[in-house]
Amino acid sequence: MTQRLEAALSAARSLPPDVQDDFARIVLRLAVDEEPTVMALTPDERDAIEVSLAQAANGEFATKAEVEAAWVKFGL
Repeated sequence: MTQRLEAALSAARSLPPDVQDDFARIVLRLAVDEEPTVMALTPDERDAIEVSLAQAANGEFATKAEVEAAWVKFGL
């Protein structure tokens, strides 16, 4: 096992159980090269994506301070 994979697994151990399960699903999907699962977006998710795309098109991005605050908020 590579050092990077060891580090990823080590980091995953500190995540909440539901996030660990998401992490595991992603790793397993990549490892066994299965066909991706198609997920339907909710109307709210579609709206959020549209807002994000419009903001990006207008050059509206988070500041460095906002990004750093988000990293701190989520313990990253």
